[in-house]
Amino acid sequence: MERSELESDIQYLPGVGPKRAALLRSELDVHRIGDLIRLYPFRYIDRSTVVPIADVVPDAAFVQIQATVASSEFQGKKLSVWVQDGTGTMELVFFKGIKYTADRLQPGKTFLFFGKPTAFNGRVNIVHPEIDQPGTVGGATVPGAAQPQGTAGPAQGAAASGVMTGVYTSTDRLKNAGITGKVMNKLMANALQLCLPEIQESLPEYILKEKGLVSLNYALKNIHFPTDAYALRKATYRLKFEELFLLQLSLLKQKYIRSRADKGIPMPKVGDAFNKCYQALPYDLTGAQKRVIKEIREDLKSGRQMNRLLQGDVGSGKTMVAVLSSLIAIGNGCQACIMAPTEVLAQQHFANISKYLAPTGVEVALLTGSTKTAERRRIHQGLEDGSLGIIVGTHALIEDNVLFHRLGLAVIDEQHRFGVDQRAKLWSKGAGGIPPHVLVMTATPIPRTLAMTLYGDLDISVIDEMPPGRKPVQTMLITEGKRTALWRFIRDQIALGRQAFIVYPLIFESEKVDYQNLEQGYERVVQAFPFPPYKVAIVHGQQSSEDKAFNMNAFAAGRANILVSTTVIEVGVDVPNASVMVIESAERFGLSQLHQLRGRVGRGSDKSYCILVKGQKVSKESQKRLELLCATENGFELAEEDMKMRGPGDLEGTQQSGLPINLAIASLARDGALLAEARTYAEQVLERDPLLERPENGRLLYELRKDKYKVHDYSRIS
Repeated sequence: MERSELESDIQYLPGVGPKRAALLRSELDVHRIGDLIRLYPFRYIDRSTVVPIADVVPDAAFVQIQATVASSEFQGKKLSVWVQDGTGTMELVFFKGIKYTADRLQPGKTFLFFGKPTAFNGRVNIVHPEIDQPGTVGGATVPGAAQPQGTAGPAQGAAASGVMTGVYTSTDRLKNAGITGKVMNKLMANALQLCLPEIQESLPEYILKEKGLVSLNYALKNIHFPTDAYALRKATYRLKFEELFLLQLSLLKQKYIRSRADKGIPMPKVGDAFNKCYQALPYDLTGAQKRVIKEIREDLKSGRQMNRLLQGDVGSGKTMVAVLSSLIAIGNGCQACIMAPTEVLAQQHFANISKYLAPTGVEVALLTGSTKTAERRRIHQGLEDGSLGIIVGTHALIEDNVLFHRLGLAVIDEQHRFGVDQRAKLWSKGAGGIPPHVLVMTATPIPRTLAMTLYGDLDISVIDEMPPGRKPVQTMLITEGKRTALWRFIRDQIALGRQAFIVYPLIFESEKVDYQNLEQGYERVVQAFPFPPYKVAIVHGQQSSEDKAFNMNAFAAGRANILVSTTVIEVGVDVPNASVMVIESAERFGLSQLHQLRGRVGRGSDKSYCILVKGQKVSKESQKRLELLCATENGFELAEEDMKMRGPGDLEGTQQSGLPINLAIASLARDGALLAEARTYAEQVLERDPLLERPENGRLLYELRKDKYKVHDYSRIS
């Protein structure tokens, strides 16, 4: 059956028309009638209780009364309507549409009135209540639905009884145009009336039975107009499970197809360079590092292309894993590249990696935008003739004139900071047309639910153990009033030979919000720490690469006591002698970002401190975030909480490209357990039928072909 009504333009739905359709498209992205049906309420108002007028008190929550109109009176631009129900009398007040309302509310007629009671002149009244006929929702009657398959529960009536009313996302433009909550309910009722008969089941019969799911028809009916809490629970579970299940099915199917199709450069050996580096390490690797290297080693031996995400908290030793993985590539006659998002981080990687490689004889070079022409020419030659084994760099690595002799491994650090097109160029530089193995690294702990969605088709490794000797960072929250004590504390630390970071959220003055900014902050710090004896360096995103590098190197080398900066030092900067991290206007940062900044200290053997300075007016949510940071150093715990507070789209830089799918009803923050259940079940389905070729899975294949489930592949760089 063609889904003609579902596919119809929204303007043709009764009650919409061209003007309202334009608003629904621009404000809610609703283009077709089917889009409206898949716009779900975000909460519900319980209309199951009718309150006697005698029991209504001012400033209570919304109440519903059933009353008969006694009289009405115009008072200028105001209409007063008096209603009674046998227990008492109440005034209802209207300021808009008063002529229409007066004509409708004829004395002797009975209605349901719903609104928020207030007190005026010692009397309780309701201003602009919603008005319905008893036995309807939003003035509209919607079709019934069959009893849920395989379930017991309350019977479904022939019409919506007004028990629970859905509340939909809205905007000021919609409200100003008269598309109120009540209008949305009417439009939804019209849409269901039109489309329910033609809605086809999207899941196979065996899944409905195995998972105890109600039919799609029942779910859509009861998500919008639930007859009771039981029906709403069944409908919600069905729709959330379907959404998460199809998402995971799409990702896992991609992963299966790729594992069969993507030929990788076989790397059966470890090689001398790996062994020499490993044996020369001044410390033992952690158990987590050893486990991850073993996982990578298995990938590289397999003959299939590796696509692995390496998650590790700040300071957990990811760089060492990247070096040893690169040396496996060297041991198999290949080259490796390590791509970082900033010059500062690339330079630091290069310095550290050069030390690790000293015993191996493997040549490593640094290629960034500021590499001089002669050096650049030498590097290009070394990469082409194979004499250069490992190249560390920024976006400069993906320029067309950078050619490799035999690129076997690409390590991408903080991969979300690179665009897809940029990464595709690196992908094409593999040896003999075979794409390189890919190791994606991130120091931003990603909640498990988000990782399953953003990176659901990658293999994921986690370094969940800190190297021995890493001391916990003591985190404190202070107000602006403690500034004098803060300066004294920093002077004491400097006297002990330590250094301090001071981080600001802004670069230039903000007219709207009175936060400390970098320019003012720098001046204040210089006044508090004058030269001599103190030296203060400054780093921010508006500086040239040369100025940034000069100031950063001055701090790293110990020539500056204090580094004032923006969050450019958030990722990767390694100054073991720095023992103090001060974060100004800390309430302006997300939890994950605060945790990243805190990770810049505590990298040496000294006791380290992170001091959060909060503004005068801090929201409850911001206060909770700051207190949580003081309470734990576990990055994964913090990331989970951050997602619950801020939503998944703001985490880990993903707002650049959005989530790979727009979830209509499920939430990565709240539905983690259901996501895991859906993923496990998707794995079971694909175990039985990896390509969904069996007749009973035809519906699944049809659903996966829809644009909604064409997930951006975050793992591949093509």
